[in-house]
Amino acid sequence: MVSRRPRRETLRRRTGRPAELKSFRRRLARGLAALAAFVALAALILAAVGLLAPAGPADVAVVLGNTVAPDGQPSPRLAARLDRAYDCYATAQCRILFVSGGVDAAGADEAAVMRDYLIGRGVPADRIVADSAGVDTWATARHASAYMREHGYARALAVTQYFHVPRTMLALRRHGVMHVGGAHPAYAEPRDLYSLLRELVAVAFYAARPL
Repeated sequence: MVSRRPRRETLRRRTGRPAELKSFRRRLARGLAALAAFVALAALILAAVGLLAPAGPADVAVVLGNTVAPDGQPSPRLAARLDRAYDCYATAQCRILFVSGGVDAAGADEAAVMRDYLIGRGVPADRIVADSAGVDTWATARHASAYMREHGYARALAVTQYFHVPRTMLALRRHGVMHVGGAHPAYAEPRDLYSLLRELVAVAFYAARPL
């Protein structure tokens, strides 16, 4: 007589696999949901920090560069930053406007375009410092902090988009500028959502990046 035990054990294994797979999928779904909730919360906190950053009086307003249009004019996003920096100067909130950016593939010097825009709005040239080697936020912070130390300035104001303010403030502090505020223009785009998510990674990297 042939025992049926092996067949029953095989049947149990076969019927158990769908249940195990279903349980795994549930755990995976819960894990992904928890991760999504964590990322969403972190993004909201980052946005709040940028939007609510104190914009007190400063010796130097550090204005971060951005895209220059093909006609050589600042892009709408960059123009909004510069207009916010102009308001800072016009209300005597800032003494010096430190404009920083790189040179793009087409040869446009972001810092020079930023300087010319502000001069066109009435800011005296001797109140503007143009840093054409600010290829990224870290480089801008390094150059701005060096300029401030050289001239005995202690207070900075990071002028950029709201989601970029926390990382810029962090970079300036890591380069020795302890008194840092933040200011952002009233300008938003749909791409800000992507930018917020990108900033989460960038802020974590800047926090650990060696000097």
